Amino acid sequence: QVQLVESGGGLVQAGGSLRLSCAASGRAFNRYAMGWFRQAPGKDRELVAAISATGGDTYYADSVKGRFTISRDNAKNSLYMEMNSLKPEDTAVYYCAARWTNELPTTRGAYVYWGQGTQVTVSS
Repeated sequence: QVQLVESGGGLVQAGGSLRLSCAASGRAFNRYAMGWFRQAPGKDRELVAAISATGGDTYYADSVKGRFTISRDNAKNSLYMEMNSLKPEDTAVYYCAARWTNELPTTRGAYVYWGQGTQVTVSS
């Protein structure tokens, strides 16, 4: 089992940057695929980016390709997402999620463990 705590959200102007972090506690963080999801008011929770357990494989939603970068530091039990060129439509609560697997899940239902979320607000 793994517990996840997100941080790094906040208010930023359009075009700005933020770096989200997700601290994981528990064992064998390097056996978990990790994902960043987001949920805007009135919308479904969607996958933004995902990274395999070793960090060798990544996935990005089309809406964030070229602007967001997911990474992980298995020695520090941490997941990150660098968000650049932020847009008002990126405003949402961002969640990190985990699944024990060697694959790279890209569906919400595949992830088992979830953090509480961190708010990102991008003003125009």
